[in-house]
Formats: sequence, C-alpha cells, structure tokens
Amino acid sequence: MADGMFGLSESTERATAPVWEKVKSHVTPIEWPAQAELIVEINRLKAERDAVILAHNYMTPEIFHGVGDFVGDSLGLAKEAARSKAKVIVQAGVHFMAETSKILSPDKTVLIPDLKAGCSLAEAITGADVRLIKQRYPGLPVVTYVNTTADVKAETDICCTSANAVQVVEWAAKEWGVDRVILIPDEFLARNVAAQTNVGIIAWKGRCIVHERFTGEDIAEMRAAYPGAEILAHPECPEDVLSAADFAGSTAAMTDYVMAKKPKQVVLITECSMASNIKGDVPEVDFIGPCNMCPYMKRITLENIRDCLLHMQFEVTVPEDMIVKAALAVQRMIDLPPPAIPARYDLVKAKHHVAVELI
Repeated sequence: MADGMFGLSESTERATAPVWEKVKSHVTPIEWPAQAELIVEINRLKAERDAVILAHNYMTPEIFHGVGDFVGDSLGLAKEAARSKAKVIVQAGVHFMAETSKILSPDKTVLIPDLKAGCSLAEAITGADVRLIKQRYPGLPVVTYVNTTADVKAETDICCTSANAVQVVEWAAKEWGVDRVILIPDEFLARNVAAQTNVGIIAWKGRCIVHERFTGEDIAEMRAAYPGAEILAHPECPEDVLSAADFAGSTAAMTDYVMAKKPKQVVLITECSMASNIKGDVPEVDFIGPCNMCPYMKRITLENIRDCLLHMQFEVTVPEDMIVKAALAVQRMIDLPPPAIPARYDLVKAKHHVAVELI
C-alpha cells in the first residue's frame, strides 16, 4: 500500500484526516505520524474492549479531538458515561474525575491512564476535614465542588460545578432555611460566588495550581499588548482577575462564548489546552496567551491511554458504602433544574462584595 501524506498508510491517513484538520495548529508534521498511528490503535482497542474515552477540556488536542468519545467538563463527562452502554470507561483527565465516573457508573470498569494524575484542589481537603467542619458549623449545608475526592463527596449535602455554584448555594440556603452555606474547597470560587449572592459563604483555603497563578497584573499586561482582545477568565482565578476580565465563567460558558461570538482575538485565562481544543472548531479565532499548564492533566498521553486499554490497567475503585453516600450529593445536584445558561461571574456589576469566612 502506498504511503500518503506524512508517510502514513492510506488507511491511517484516511481515518485521521478529520483529526489532523483540527489539531494542525498545535501538532507539528514531525509529531503527527506517531500520533496518528496511536489514534488508530486506540480507536481499535476501544471497539475491542467495549470502551469509551472521556476527554476533559484540558486534554491536549490530539487526545481531545483524536480519541475522545465524550468531551467537556468533568461532570458532563461522567453523566455521558453513565448514559453510555459501554462496559469500560477510560478517564482522560484526573483521578477525582474517574472517581465521579465510578460513582455514577458503579457497575462499569473505570480506568485511568496514570494513577498520579491528581488535582491540587482534590488534595486540599479530606472527608475527615469535612466532618470537622460540620461539627464546627452544625446545621449548615455543605456544598462541595465536584473537584473533590469520593470520600469528600460522601460527607457532602450537594455538589456543584463552576457553572451552577451560585444556583446550588442559593438552593441549599433555601432548602435548609439558613442564611449561610459552607462552600468548599476552592477559596477563589467561593469568593467569586459570594459576590453574586446574598447568601453568606464559609470557605476553605483550597486552590487550583493553574488558576491561582494568574494575577490582575497579567490582565493589565495583556490589555496593553493586545488592546482589541477579549479576555475570558475561569472563576477559580482570584477576584482581581475576574474583575479585570471581559467575561468570567465555567469552561462550558467560555466555550459557548467563543463559539457564539467568534471574537477576532481572545485570551482564555485558564489551562493551556482549552484554547488549543476550541481552536480546532473555530480556526478563524486568534487565541493569545497567557496560559498555565496543569502538570496533572499532562500526565495523560496517547501512549498511556493505549497502554491502559491494551492491558486494562489502573482501575479506579470506590468502596460501595462511599459510592452510595457520594451518589446522593452528586444526584441531588443533577436533579436540580439546570441554569438557563452557565453561570457568568460578573464582578464588575456584582450585587455586593461580602466578606467570606475562611476556615
């Protein structure tokens, strides 16, 4: 069989041509032949193993566009996996995401390509910490960000995402008949939520190692260098970053913003691969740095995804009693009517700026 472009076989070139069109602004022609062969092999293994791959927004483009069956944020991926009839779930993301998939799909085999793919937020708090918090603040509902381990979710009243955190906080306060809510573990998400609601917030000093590094000075420098660019920030960033941005919202909200408005130049204040992945769908948009790379997310590669499926290795398990308790908190959030649009964190026009009680 004659070799095609990049020296690929005709079958591999044909199978991966649509992927190349989406990743070519990120992947070099030198890298592509090896990646294309891995993509073909992984997709073959998925069919053999009756598996689906959940590719988070922060995966590199060759994973996101090349082998992801479902792509998006962590909770959306877990919900899609639960609806899938596949017997095996491969989490192209970090460990807490794989646990969430197991919580929502307890009868399926959940694999992660690298057991060291952790998360600074998930590691910032334990179930034992939550039990102590509940003792200190009896009667207050505990709202926990999905970026947490299964043992933390098991001690939680209801989970939230960055897209629905304001809605969940206000629902919990009303449901419990209180004026304060515990929102853990991300300090900056809690502070940014507090500016959007009249509900008092008790927070924990957990931070995302990607988003906490951005500063208001970064935004000012970007404004000076690219005065026409639109700046979008994630609510895990500090308050001064959100206040200086043109738009602030979840990864879903940022994606929707870019896809709908297609600004000429845009800056995404979040993990690097987010911009690269959206670029594949809107090549006419010019994405400008800065970005910070997540070392945990980057532990996931095409190579270890292939090995994960080939050897059926690195299964993620959660004790059955923990699954039952954690599933209540996750399902309670899922059962809430979704917000009409993903939450926008408008700190310029915020209702007020209240002090957050930090535990």
